[in-house]
This record gives sequence, C-alpha cells and structure tokens, in this order.
Amino acid sequence: MSSRIAVVGGRRRWSVEQKLSILREAFGPDGSVGATCQRHAIGSGMLYTWRRQALAGDLTGAKRTPPPAFAEVEVTVPTAATAGSGQIGIELPSGVRLTVDAAVDASALARVMSVLAR
Repeated sequence: MSSRIAVVGGRRRWSVEQKLSILREAFGPDGSVGATCQRHAIGSGMLYTWRRQALAGDLTGAKRTPPPAFAEVEVTVPTAATAGSGQIGIELPSGVRLTVDAAVDASALARVMSVLAR
C-alpha cells in the first residue's frame, strides 16, 4: 500500500456544448439538479451560474436586446382646423330641414331662413 496521495489540480474546462447538454439534462422534463451534479461532479452553484448565463444569452452567443430607452419626441403646436370641415343641420318649426356647410356665409343663411320661416 502506498502512502502517496495524488492531487489532481487545475480547473476543468467545459465547452459551451457540454454546458448546454448538462443544463438540458438537469432542467429537462425528467431532470434532477442533484442527480446531474453528482453524475458530472459539479456543484449546484456552478449549474445555476451556467443557467443564468444561458438565459442571458452569454453561453449561446445570442445578442442581448439593448435596455429600454426613451425615444426623442418633438412636440409641435397643432394648426387650426379648416373651417369647411363639417355640416350644420337646422330644423325649422314648420318642419323644414336645412343642412348647410360649416363655412356658409351667415348673412346668406339668415336671408334663406327668413324666407323659409314665412
């Protein structure tokens, strides 16, 4: 029997494909974080770090969307509406109905209404 102890040093390097495969195994439909960690001799903290990196797009190389920002807006004063954009309906006591454009000349309308009111 040897009294010599071999120390294996250094960090293991996991490829992106290996990390994603282990994540699928741990978090898949029948996955178990504890069993996966034991099978691959990794800590659960490492597994959750890889998961966070994968969700952020750091493992897959997918670009993250930029954070939301406000768009520059220029406010302008609205112009006045055009005068001839509507109609006016007038019903006289005699039952006569008159529809005119909103831009009708007031004096001409008064003359027409005085004739119709007779």
